[in-house]
Amino acid sequence: METKSLLLKYRRPLIILAHLALILAAYVLAFLLRLDFRIPADYWRVMLRNLPILIVIKLVLFGYYGLFSGLWRYASVDDIWRIIKANFFSSLGFMTGVTLIFNTTGFPRSIFLLDSILCACLVAGVRFVTRLLREKFKPAIDIKQRRLLIVGAGEAGVTVLREARANPRMHVEVVGFIDDSPSKKNLRIQGYKILGGRFDIPRIVKQHLVDEIIIAIPSASGEVIRDVISHCQIPEVKIKILPGLHKIFNGEIEIKPREVKPEDLLGRETVKINEREIGGYLKNKVVLVTGAGGTIGSELCRQICRFHPKQLILFDHNENDVYFLTVELQAQFGVIDIKTIIGDIKDIVMLKDLFSRYRPEVVFHAAAHKHVPLMEFNPVAAVKNNILGTRNMIYASHHYKVDRFVLISSDKAVNPMNVMGMSKRISEMILQAKAPQSKTKFMAVRFGNVIGSAGSVVPLFKRQIEAGGPITITHPDVKRYFMSVQEAVSLVLQAGALGKGGEIFILDMGQQIKITDIASNLVALSGMKMFKDIQVKFIGLRPGEKMFEELLLDNEKDRVTRHEKIFISKTEEFDSIKLRRQVRELTTIIHWEKNGKVVEKLKDIIAVR
Repeated sequence: METKSLLLKYRRPLIILAHLALILAAYVLAFLLRLDFRIPADYWRVMLRNLPILIVIKLVLFGYYGLFSGLWRYASVDDIWRIIKANFFSSLGFMTGVTLIFNTTGFPRSIFLLDSILCACLVAGVRFVTRLLREKFKPAIDIKQRRLLIVGAGEAGVTVLREARANPRMHVEVVGFIDDSPSKKNLRIQGYKILGGRFDIPRIVKQHLVDEIIIAIPSASGEVIRDVISHCQIPEVKIKILPGLHKIFNGEIEIKPREVKPEDLLGRETVKINEREIGGYLKNKVVLVTGAGGTIGSELCRQICRFHPKQLILFDHNENDVYFLTVELQAQFGVIDIKTIIGDIKDIVMLKDLFSRYRPEVVFHAAAHKHVPLMEFNPVAAVKNNILGTRNMIYASHHYKVDRFVLISSDKAVNPMNVMGMSKRISEMILQAKAPQSKTKFMAVRFGNVIGSAGSVVPLFKRQIEAGGPITITHPDVKRYFMSVQEAVSLVLQAGALGKGGEIFILDMGQQIKITDIASNLVALSGMKMFKDIQVKFIGLRPGEKMFEELLLDNEKDRVTRHEKIFISKTEEFDSIKLRRQVRELTTIIHWEKNGKVVEKLKDIIAVR
C-alpha cells in the first residue's frame, strides 16, 4: 500500500523520467541503425555534444502537448496524434538548434528523421502495451459475469464495449452486437461478432444465454426504440439504454448505461430554446407559479430558477409537494429568493393579498384539475377550479398589471367531449376575451400528456405490473400524444417569450403513440412478457374519453412561429360580452351543485360565437 501511495505521489516525475529514457533510447537506436550497429568514437562525441539540445527541446514540447498528463491505460487515437505532433515539432526544433549552435558537419542528417520516427513509436508503443496488458490480464473475479448483448454497432456501441472490457467492476462479458445494417452482418468489432438484426434478438439471447441487453443507439427515434424493446420481451433479461449524447452534454444525465426511463420510449431530442429571449422576461423578475407542487408546476420552477429571477413564488394548496419542492430549490438555487404560499386560486381575498404584497411580473398558471374521468363525475369542482379559479388569476393579473400571463392548457380543450376539456377550453376563451382589453400579455400553451407524470398511464401501469397484473387499458387502438415534462416546460418558457397577447400556442407533440405499445414496452422492461406473464384487461373507453387526441380546433389553422416546435392557433372571434354573461350564469348554477345542468351550460358556452 505504501509503494502504491509513493508511486501516486511521484507519478509525474516518474513519467517524465520514463519519457527521458525513451528519448535517449530512440536517439541511440537512430545512430545504431544509421551506422549498422557500430558507432565510432567520433560519432559518440557528436551524439553527446548534441544530446542536451535534444533533451531540452523534447521535454518542453512533450510537456506542452500533454504527454506527461495522460493515463496510459486509456491510450487512444487522439494520443497518437499528439505524440506525432510533439515529435515532429521537437525534431524540427532539434535540427534548427543543432544547425545554429554547432553546425551539422559530421552529423548524419538522416538521424533527425530516424530519431523522430523511433521516438514516436516508442512513446506510443509503451502506452498501448500498457493498455493491452491491462485489458488482457485482468485480475480474476469470483463474481459471476453477466452476459451482455449490445444493440447498435456504431460509435455508442463500441463505447459500451470498451467500457465493459476496461472496467472489471462492471462484471460483464460481452457476447456480441446486434445491428440491422446488412453491410455489417457477420463482421467483427474488436473481435466481437455482429450476430444479427433486431428480429434475431430472441434467438440470440437464448443461444448465448444473455442476461442483459444494452440499447446503444442514442440517435434513434422513439419508434425505433419502442420496436427494439418489443423484440426484447424475454423473461429474466434486463434492458438498459445508453442515453443520447445531447443529454450528456447538457448535463441531464451521466455517461453510463441505465435503466430505460419512460421518456426514452419517445426518443425525442432535447428541444433547443432561445435562452436569451427567455432570460429577457424572467431575469430579475418576480415570477409566480400556481400549482407549483405538480408535475408541470415543479418543473417550471426548476427551469425558471436557471434564469435567475429576482423572486420565485410557489403557490399551491398541496403543502407536502410544495414543501419538498421548496427544500429542493433552496438547496440547488440558494441565492434566489423563494416564497412558498399555501392557498387556493378560488380564494379571491387571498389572491388580492398575494398580488398586492408581492407584485408578480410574470405568472405561469399551472393549477388545474386534470383527471378526465374524475371531472366527468365532479363537474362542479372542474368549473370552480379550472374556470372560475383561472378567471380569478386572469383578472388579478390584469388589475395588478402583470407583464406576462401564461396559461397551461391541454389538448383536451380541442373539440372537447368531456368536462375537463370543456373547462380548459372556456378558460382559454376567457383569456382570449381579456387579452385585447389589457396591457398584460395573456397567452395559453396547449399540449398533450406528459409521460411519467403523476396522472399519466405510466405510473399506473408500473403499479399494476408490480402487483402482478392485470394491466387495464381502455381500448386496444386508443392513441395519445406524449411529451417529456422537461421538453414541455422548455417550450412553455419559449412560448412565453413569443406571446404578444391572446395567442394559443400549440406544442409539436410528434406522433400519437398507442397505449398498448407503452404497456407492452413497460412489461418488457420489467423482464416479462405481455399476455403471458402479465395479463391485459380492456375496460372500454371511460366517460368523456376519445380514441384519438387533437391539438387544433376544426376552425383553427396553425401558423409557424420563430420556433420550429411551437405553432399559433388562430380561432374565429366569439362574442366576449355573451361569454362573460354565460360564465356568470354558470357561477349561479354551480351554487346549486346540479351536475346535469352544469354540463349543459358548459356545452352552451363552448358554442358561443
